[in-house]
Amino acid sequence: MSRVIDAVLFDFGGVFTASPFRAFTHAGAELGARPGQIESIMFGPYHEDTDHSWHRLERGEISLETAQAEIRAEGARQGLHFEPLEILFRLGGGDGGLREVFVECVRTLRTEGYRTALVTNNVAEFSEHWRRMLPVAELFEIVVDSSEVGLRKPNPAIYHLALERLGGVAPERAVFLDDFEGNVDAAAAIGMHGIVVEDEPGSALEALDRLLAR
Repeated sequence: MSRVIDAVLFDFGGVFTASPFRAFTHAGAELGARPGQIESIMFGPYHEDTDHSWHRLERGEISLETAQAEIRAEGARQGLHFEPLEILFRLGGGDGGLREVFVECVRTLRTEGYRTALVTNNVAEFSEHWRRMLPVAELFEIVVDSSEVGLRKPNPAIYHLALERLGGVAPERAVFLDDFEGNVDAAAAIGMHGIVVEDEPGSALEALDRLLAR
C-alpha cells in the first residue's frame, strides 16, 4: 500500500508538555478574575494573529520586558495586578514535565521514514530553556519557531513555510498536532490533516495511527 502521509508536524507546548491554557482557571480564581479574563489579558485573541503584546512577542517584534510591561498595564486597567512571568512560571509548575509518549512517537516516525517538524509559537527569551527539554535535533528535521521567523500560528504562512522547509511537502500529505483548536483549524484550512491534542494524549495518538493506516 502506498503511503498517503509524508510528514507529521507538532506543536511544542501542550503536546510535549501539559497545555498552559488549561491551567489559567486556577490562577484567575486566585486573582478574583472573571472566567477567561487572565487568558485574554495575557494572550489576547489567541485564535487570531493580531497586534496584541503577546502576539508581537511571539513574532519577535518586541522584547519580553516590553511585553510584560504592556500586559501588566492592561491588567491594572482591568483592576487586576499581577506579574505575567509569575503566572507563566506557575503554569509550568504543575505537570509540566515532558510527555515521553510523544517523544517516543516522533522517534518511531523517524525510523519509519516520515518527515518530522516542530512548529511552535514561542518567545526568543525562552528558547534555550525549552530546547533543553527534549532532543530537538534527534526528533525533528526542522524547527519553525515563531520568534525566529516572524510568523505565528494561526497565520497560514507559518504552515506553508514549514512544509516548504521540509522539501515542499504538499499540505494534504501532512499532519499537524496542536493543543489549541484554532491552530489546528488553520492548518486544516490550507489542506493539512489536523489533530487536537487534549489533556489525555491517547486519543490524539490513536487518531494519528488511523491517518498513517497503522
